[in-house]
Amino acid sequence: MTKPAPHRRIAVYAGSFDPLTSGHLQLIERGARLYDRLILAVGSNPNKRYLFSTEQRVGMLESETRGIPGVEVLAFEGLLIDLCRRLEARVILRGLRASTDFDFEFNIGLANRDMAPEIETIFLLADPQHIFISSSLVKEIAFNGGDVSRYVPASVLDALDAIKPASG
Repeated sequence: MTKPAPHRRIAVYAGSFDPLTSGHLQLIERGARLYDRLILAVGSNPNKRYLFSTEQRVGMLESETRGIPGVEVLAFEGLLIDLCRRLEARVILRGLRASTDFDFEFNIGLANRDMAPEIETIFLLADPQHIFISSSLVKEIAFNGGDVSRYVPASVLDALDAIKPASG
């Protein structure tokens, strides 16, 4: 008698990743160890202005996660729970840096749970060295001439340098 194939554990980690930070990468690496497939869903909200196009954000994620087994990258629009259902993912992976993240994520997690009780939201705590790093902070520092090399991977640093206004 043949054993049935084990059920694959699929999680989705969604965000704008505008830009991708070292904190994001660290959560991706940890999430990839927990799940068979970790799908990085690059969100596109028509009401939000992005520094990088969806294609650029997907490309940076693909480049930086190429060597991490089980990680896939895709762009999406709409409700995250609808994407999870299409992908047969039963977990939404989210990162928490501070209590302000928790308040926001808690409300979204409750709404997702109400709409899709079969999909769990799992929170991973950021490493202390990444607690203060956010995409918004990286953009602010970069566009004011600061060094963000310790907050983002090299490919993102290059992309930021390419669009940063010249100083002087």
